[in-house]
Amino acid sequence: MVKHQPLQVYERQLCLSCLTGIYGCRWKRYQRSHDDTTKWECLWSFILFCTFSLLLVWFYFWWEAHNDYSEFNWFLYNRSGEWSDGTVPILAATAAGFTYIAFLTILALCHVAVGQQLNLHWLHKIGVTAALLTTVISVISVTQMWGEEWDVVWISLQATGPFLHIGALAAVTALAWLVAGQVARAEKTRFQLMVVLIYLSVLLMLYFIPLSITSPCIMERGSLKAAPTIIGHQGAPMLAPENTLLSFNRALQRNVSGLEADVTISLDGVPFLLRDRTLRRTTNVRRVFPQRQYDDASLFNWTDLSSLNAGQWFLKDDPFWTVQYMSTSERWLLGNQTVCSLEQMLKLAARSNRSALLTLHRPPSNHPHHHDWVNLTLDSVLRSGIPQQQVMWTVDSNREMVRKAAPGLQQTSVQKLPLDTLHHKGISRVLLRYNQASAQDIKLYNENNISLTLYWVNEPWLYSLLWCSGVPSVSSEAPQVLRKVHYPLWLMSPDEYCLIWIFTDLISFAVVLGIFIFQKWRMSGMRSYNPEQIMLSAAVRRSSRDVNNMKEKLIFSGKSHQTTSCCMRVMITISHQNHTYDA
Repeated sequence: MVKHQPLQVYERQLCLSCLTGIYGCRWKRYQRSHDDTTKWECLWSFILFCTFSLLLVWFYFWWEAHNDYSEFNWFLYNRSGEWSDGTVPILAATAAGFTYIAFLTILALCHVAVGQQLNLHWLHKIGVTAALLTTVISVISVTQMWGEEWDVVWISLQATGPFLHIGALAAVTALAWLVAGQVARAEKTRFQLMVVLIYLSVLLMLYFIPLSITSPCIMERGSLKAAPTIIGHQGAPMLAPENTLLSFNRALQRNVSGLEADVTISLDGVPFLLRDRTLRRTTNVRRVFPQRQYDDASLFNWTDLSSLNAGQWFLKDDPFWTVQYMSTSERWLLGNQTVCSLEQMLKLAARSNRSALLTLHRPPSNHPHHHDWVNLTLDSVLRSGIPQQQVMWTVDSNREMVRKAAPGLQQTSVQKLPLDTLHHKGISRVLLRYNQASAQDIKLYNENNISLTLYWVNEPWLYSLLWCSGVPSVSSEAPQVLRKVHYPLWLMSPDEYCLIWIFTDLISFAVVLGIFIFQKWRMSGMRSYNPEQIMLSAAVRRSSRDVNNMKEKLIFSGKSHQTTSCCMRVMITISHQNHTYDA
């Protein structure tokens, strides 16, 4: 008995040619193969998948780290001494690499779907290797110099976890088409069982992973507390030069509850506002005092500091990409800012009935006010006329002396201390980075009447997450953005989340089951042929010279006379078809 496949007229297959051509530079039909992929190419497919997974995590990291781009740029400035937006080349390279690797991964999956042999071209192998090595080196470098930022991934999963779960479940459900096709085409039972078990394990893990997903935004709506108050860190540094009167005024226009500033002591004992160690980034000291541009800012007297321009750098560097949207009059106002003293800022806060959060920097050891810097700052606070209860004092040095001299100040700790220590020192507020306070810490502080402020919160998703967590206040460089968030970005009750979870799992299970049944039926139909008929696949009338290629696949079994008889029938059928075309 003869087993065979029908004769096929191979027409131009543009999509298949592009698929195999782009992936493996196999543009011709004779270069393609339905044979099993070699072990070497399987290894490269595994490397491609690992590179895609790593780039996916890396891309997600930088997407969520948008909250801290300014912190990253400031960190680079302190290391290099020159200001530049270091996130732009990183984002461009990451986006390009991820797009390229994702495209190759999709092509590889398409090869599997159509049953083509995987054969990655050597140029793509070089590209995959370069992308993998570059990403690994980048991950190691960022971990060494900015390791704490990886916490943003775990924090962001509390906001994106439920939605990422649905997306991952949809992707794995769609892969059922490929898996079912491979299982249906496979001839070895062991291979079929292995593929099915691996796929079902991943699928079941996704079905039950919501049991491990926790988010403060999964709560009853009636338990939602008031929105966190917003403190303008350095004013509104995205709208005006940081630590200037204009920046603080812009923040007050956005209805912030307080102003946060970095305080430094000048050579003649005047507290002024500056974040950096030198004046190079935020003033025109290079032009006015070129010989002193690398000197510590505290080694300048107030007269020299007052003569510097503190706004032109903002127009030149445009650190937050906002200058282009400002009018000519606004740019003129920005470009004529000067260094702001602490007393000026405190008087502005007092007139606006806003609080002031002070972060003090001790002058170097060769500074004449190295030992009395706390007293000078405290004197400036008392002279400004601002009510003491509106000032948050963060300096731990000489705290007892400060408490006696100004008992109304809100003693604030910038360290995560035990509750007993906080009460013993008379500390009523805690200022921490947003990744240093867990949900349990937030609850514990609220229960013990310790007001918690987290910095720096610039993105709506993070603000919404902290809102649901019950954080009383946040410090932000983007108060104009957070003021637009009138309600958490998403909030659902536990019952609603369970309903969504069960509903998506049931839909996924039904789709996967249907795909496996359909693929089994489809493949079994393709394998059953009538042994007495061989049909041409040409559906339209054409001459023999229009036929690009004709391949006969005959699998012989049985006796030789049966084979001879079948071959004769094949030749007669072909001859009859050719005569029909010629007619």
